[in-house]
Amino acid sequence: MPRYKTTSEALKIIRNKDQIRNIGIIAHVDHGKTTMSDSLLAACGMLSPSVAGQALALDYMDLEQQRQMTIKAANVTLYYEYGDKPYVINLIDTPGHIDFTGKVTRSLRAIDGCVVVIDAVEGVMTQTETVTRQALEERVRPVLYINKIDRLIKELRLTPEKMQQWLANIVNDFNQLIDIYAEPQFKEEWKVGIPKNSVAFGSAKDRWGFNFDIAQQKGVKFSDIAKAYNEGSEAELAKKLPLHEAVLSMVIKHHPQPDIAQSYRIPRIWKGDINSEVGKALFSCDENGPMVMMITNVVVDPQAGVVAIGRLFSGTVKDGDSAYLLGAKREERIQSVNMFMGPFREMVGSLASGNIPALLGLEHARSGETISSMKGIVPFEQIKYVSEPVVTIAVEPKYPRDLPKLVDYLGKLSIEDPNLIMRINEETGEMLMSGMGVLHLEIATTMIQQQGLEVITSKPLINYRETIRGRAGPVMAKSPNKHNRIFMKVEPLQEDIVKLIRDGTIGEATDRKTIAKTLRDRGWDADEARNVVAVDDRGNILIDATKGVQYMQESIDMIRSGFMDVMENGPLAYEYCRGVKIILHHAEFHSDPAHRTYAQLMPASRRSLLGALLLAEPVLLEPILGMEAKAPTELVGQVVGVISSKRGKVLTIDQKEFTTVIMGEIPAAETFDLSEVIRSATAGKALWSTHFKMWSAVPSSMLLPLVTEIRKRKGLKPEPPSPDEFIDKE
Repeated sequence: MPRYKTTSEALKIIRNKDQIRNIGIIAHVDHGKTTMSDSLLAACGMLSPSVAGQALALDYMDLEQQRQMTIKAANVTLYYEYGDKPYVINLIDTPGHIDFTGKVTRSLRAIDGCVVVIDAVEGVMTQTETVTRQALEERVRPVLYINKIDRLIKELRLTPEKMQQWLANIVNDFNQLIDIYAEPQFKEEWKVGIPKNSVAFGSAKDRWGFNFDIAQQKGVKFSDIAKAYNEGSEAELAKKLPLHEAVLSMVIKHHPQPDIAQSYRIPRIWKGDINSEVGKALFSCDENGPMVMMITNVVVDPQAGVVAIGRLFSGTVKDGDSAYLLGAKREERIQSVNMFMGPFREMVGSLASGNIPALLGLEHARSGETISSMKGIVPFEQIKYVSEPVVTIAVEPKYPRDLPKLVDYLGKLSIEDPNLIMRINEETGEMLMSGMGVLHLEIATTMIQQQGLEVITSKPLINYRETIRGRAGPVMAKSPNKHNRIFMKVEPLQEDIVKLIRDGTIGEATDRKTIAKTLRDRGWDADEARNVVAVDDRGNILIDATKGVQYMQESIDMIRSGFMDVMENGPLAYEYCRGVKIILHHAEFHSDPAHRTYAQLMPASRRSLLGALLLAEPVLLEPILGMEAKAPTELVGQVVGVISSKRGKVLTIDQKEFTTVIMGEIPAAETFDLSEVIRSATAGKALWSTHFKMWSAVPSSMLLPLVTEIRKRKGLKPEPPSPDEFIDKE
């Protein structure tokens, strides 16, 4: 039986790379990640075995316990002895619900291996595919734990032979994901297999599990499992087949130690020179090299302030060290180095590379930040999110005196969760909170109320985008003093370029030569590719195509400001623009600097751009959610009917042995009561989930009424402006 050791004893081996594993637990919502984590904590002496499976120890927020779901990513360091050798296992338990997928994305950067948990009845679900794809993109190696085996016996009443066939199909489905998303050099090695001991089966709720080796050693067959449940003796399984042995033996055998993992992960996540001093240290996980760490999670502690958690890829971090925050462009001092043990922090003084420290003192650290003991190094690649905020609510305090406290807490929330976007509508003074979905915002609102703040919230509102279908321009607009003239052209931006901007490959911080090469490689004209002067992170580009215009160099920043303003407040409904290519065609500036100030050139560029957009067939884009539903065959018609009634469409219907899988698409605007409607139509027998899929043009019959409704809500004139309001005559 593994023995629990104190933190000081764990620190004795934490410099031995071959005795460290950095792992995460990822899965579709409700497949049993946190319940499984309880057994791992109990095995390491951090939780009483009698409550493992019910304690949900890593769901340490009251809200997580109440809702029986993981909201935040929780870190814990485990000390575990396997084969008479001690190991330190840095574990991150991540959320499963799609609304919190950003926390999964950030956690994956800190780990080298993941345990993918799958419900034995539901099998591979959409979110299973999403998190597995994210893991493989980060070069994080998976192993598989198929949970809730008891459901196959109690609910589906499968024979042992049928159980084995059913589970083999799940393993095959999972390996198909590796075939699709893994890079060629990892595909075969990383595929999971029962004889390879990279697949385990069990019931986290009942605290038992086994893999191939354990089954051989202890003479266990699926018929024994079925017999135990049929006779009500499943408690004996936990004694004979402890879950932690099955899972942690897979982790130690198949997940790499940090120095080996970094040799193939660093080239993927860091684009600096591998042969430089920093590159060699990162590649080899050298604890004597420069300190380089990526922040993957930030917690705001009421007493300690900002706690920055992340992966230390190189060097050693110690109390009192100075650290350069590359994104924030500032230097701060690390007050204290800690290890996170669930909700508790243990002060450890220093940690070497290959671990996941929690640092106090870095007040300006944010998720995604690279920190280092050296200035001027190349930061890590930006973390790429699979979704973006699509729902917004307005929040205001019930009592005006609470406004400063509310603003302060909203700031704290946005630090902890970068996918929760806070902004103030300058036209109406509303505080707007945007999230990944209704649940994301509901959780945030509840957390605000738990601070003793009574708030009033609006109904959830869908976030739209504006774009164009056609080309227009050049359109001329004069500055307010009539002494400057700006000419703009617009056209749709190709979708593959929009995706490169959205995932951070192209951005304001990207080197101009890199942008030019990337665009040329995708068929752009060399001059246009070279003359990109601004990139808006929602997927828009400004190009300076002027030739020989005097005073352009000193004026371009003011034109860029006009571009940014219009991209934030589109012409139809003041929604963000997406997928627009703007070309500064020509400009004429007054020779006197007093006549070409910001107050003159910014409005002129804004007017010219708005006029061009309104001439180029502007449309609204709405978020479309992918939907996966599993239902008994006799209820397929009801599920299809619900999707059709919500302006959705059915893509595929796949008949499985005991259930049918319906894949479809549905506009986010139609999903606010989707849960109630599906539950009513299927008597609660359908399982379903949604995920952000794409932006799609609002049907033309709905466009004007929707634009009018949004403009009224924002306090604007109901009718969208006409191009003539912005275009000046010669």
